[in-house]
Amino acid sequence: MANPFRQWFERSFSNPQVAVLLVLLALGAVVIGFASRILAPLMISLVFAYLLDGMMDLLRRWRLSRTLSFALVYPGFLMAVLVALLVLAPLMAAQITDFLGELPSILGRGQALLAQLIEKYPQYLSQQQVDGVIMSLRSEIAQIAQDMLGALLSSIGGFITALIYLVLVPLLIFFFLKDKELLLRWCASFLPRKENRELTTRIWAEVNQKISGYVRGKLIEIVAVWFVSWIVFQVLGLNYAPLLSFLVGISVVIPFLGAAVVTIPVALVGYAQWGLSSEFLYVMVAYAVIQFLDGNILVPLLFSEIVNLHPIAIISAVLIFGGLWGIWGVFFAIPLATLVNAVLKAWPRGAAAA
Repeated sequence: MANPFRQWFERSFSNPQVAVLLVLLALGAVVIGFASRILAPLMISLVFAYLLDGMMDLLRRWRLSRTLSFALVYPGFLMAVLVALLVLAPLMAAQITDFLGELPSILGRGQALLAQLIEKYPQYLSQQQVDGVIMSLRSEIAQIAQDMLGALLSSIGGFITALIYLVLVPLLIFFFLKDKELLLRWCASFLPRKENRELTTRIWAEVNQKISGYVRGKLIEIVAVWFVSWIVFQVLGLNYAPLLSFLVGISVVIPFLGAAVVTIPVALVGYAQWGLSSEFLYVMVAYAVIQFLDGNILVPLLFSEIVNLHPIAIISAVLIFGGLWGIWGVFFAIPLATLVNAVLKAWPRGAAAA
């Protein structure tokens, strides 16, 4: 009686196209796993190149040449970077410094709230438990604040790295956009013959389309949620509106989990500012409405044709790839899950592999 596992192995891995696909996947995983820090400027540049290339494609649909599209899009990107450096970066730095200075008083208000809860529900909470949690939070926050301020004030290496990124990333984006076709042909020259890479080409075509759409859509979502949250928090008079709205915008990078985590600082700042009042309730309701609109209107509008994965698959991808590759694994969790899904769908089965 034949061994079913051996039959499956021979049926799948005797196919040269499968071998090529596995080699490329393994090579990509090794490069990302062992050189992600070194390649960080390259990956950042690729993310923005995907975004800007989509803008150029939009202009080309309006019958503009690629050269003219590039001449419009790339200087616009440089202007946006300049505004971020001269306006947004100093604002965020000041907000972070003020927030860290006010953290002890915010924790004090939180401790007072917990004391009230102990009085009302002594069967669920004890003073010892609350004191232990508060002491742990105070020590952790003090250490984080010290580390952050030390890094901001004395990290010459970090400052030099930032300067390198400011020069290197725009330069890489310039060449990615300008020489896109040339670079694609150069990469293709290292691949096996066409008859041995049909499977890889088919999977790449699907994944590339979804990755490009995902990156553009995710950046649009971040900016939209950040801007709307900033306006809403500012109108409601919430302290640290620029910083908290930035956290709300960044939280969409982590599906489902990000919104839950950012709820904590929004609620803490709101409670420290107003206590359990109507203003606090307005802020929390507004935050809930923003999350609802993002999840039920904006996300389907941006990603309906891109992401067709079950929420369990998305959360699993965030946990797995985030654990493997950190922030890059989190950001690219959905595209990577899409890649896995595309490989599984295209994997040769039965006689097709012969």
